[in-house]
Amino acid sequence: DSVKAASPAGVHNQPEAAALASLASAPLAPPGSILLDFGVQLSGLSSSQHDKFTVLVHPEWAPLGAARLIELVKQGFYSETRFFRVVPNFMVQWGISGDPATSAKWRSNTIKDDEVKTSNKRGTLTFATSGKDQRTTQIFINFKDNAFLDKMGFSPVGEVVAGMDVVDRIYSGYGEKPNQGRIQSEGTAYLQHNFPDLSYILSATVRAEGASAAGLSHA
Repeated sequence: DSVKAASPAGVHNQPEAAALASLASAPLAPPGSILLDFGVQLSGLSSSQHDKFTVLVHPEWAPLGAARLIELVKQGFYSETRFFRVVPNFMVQWGISGDPATSAKWRSNTIKDDEVKTSNKRGTLTFATSGKDQRTTQIFINFKDNAFLDKMGFSPVGEVVAGMDVVDRIYSGYGEKPNQGRIQSEGTAYLQHNFPDLSYILSATVRAEGASAAGLSHA
């Protein structure tokens, strides 16, 4: 309706509608690509507002990181994990399990670094790391172009292809206050008690390309 209201005459609506229809039916990625759907609750436990963003995985950018990301999503690792570090105009980070036993299991399950083949542009998804060959489960999405991360060895593994507006609305009120050590040892209970408004992942699923942008409306 907003497109029609913006048009001075009805005749102009036809090409606009056609263009929008074409965009809505266009595939998000080539056939055979892997898409990850992340269901999100934006306002912690105080709201029933649910949204979604979709990531296209790029094994050609970072094969080891891409394989680990898909493995974690298939195992349901990211479900219920909080966006514990949100720095406006920089990035949003998550990927510490809400279950301390699960965190302990993955803490030493590191993978080697991938060569940086593409830049940390806005919307790219990248593994966080504590040093060389130390990637485990934590990931982040760049809010803006952060090319300085390229020289530090941060290799993007995918990109947001739908729902970047949802990523932009992830709750940022706590900044970097949540303590990662306490998340590791105390899990979700620590975050719910001290940072109840954190946005979090409801679910993360893997699907092959085949759905169009039209099928990705926010829940």
